[in-house]
Amino acid sequence: MTETQSSTRVRPARVVVGVTGSAGSAAALRRAVVEARRSGSELVPVFAWQPPGGEALYRAAPVPELAALWARQARERFEAAIVAAVGGFPPDLRVEPLVVRGPAVWVLTELADRPSDLLVLGAGPRGRLARLIRGRVRRAAALRTNAPLLLVAPVARPARVRRDLRRITPDDFRRPDERGPVR
Repeated sequence: MTETQSSTRVRPARVVVGVTGSAGSAAALRRAVVEARRSGSELVPVFAWQPPGGEALYRAAPVPELAALWARQARERFEAAIVAAVGGFPPDLRVEPLVVRGPAVWVLTELADRPSDLLVLGAGPRGRLARLIRGRVRRAAALRTNAPLLLVAPVARPARVRRDLRRITPDDFRRPDERGPVR
């Protein structure tokens, strides 16, 4: 027997995916499910959270009841994001869902720590300024991870649809009988 076959400490390859509830995160989760199925790997969706204001502020005035509340809210947001993106945990995959308190970059890169793992993240917005402001986790993960990194872009909406969505008013949601006379 080889060391790989006999060792109980050998962990199978995993597909680690960051989940936040954003459109990019949903696209990343859908792609991670595809990659886990294709490779036969374990799927590890991860929701990393920190106390409002950060750990330093919490340590200055810790309130365990608030920390428990925030942890419960993080779990609820995580489960809602999973349901919204893929309709729940896929029954045909080994899934290890994790809600972890800590900075997202640190949590994700510590979990995807081997070359056999795959780290999947949402690529985020495409504009140069938006990437600069909001791309901190992706840039840091690219520098820190030992695993291959797959960035998945969210589904783009056509410009006409985006323009129409910006022009929606509350009156557009009224029932016809509530709108009053037609002008």
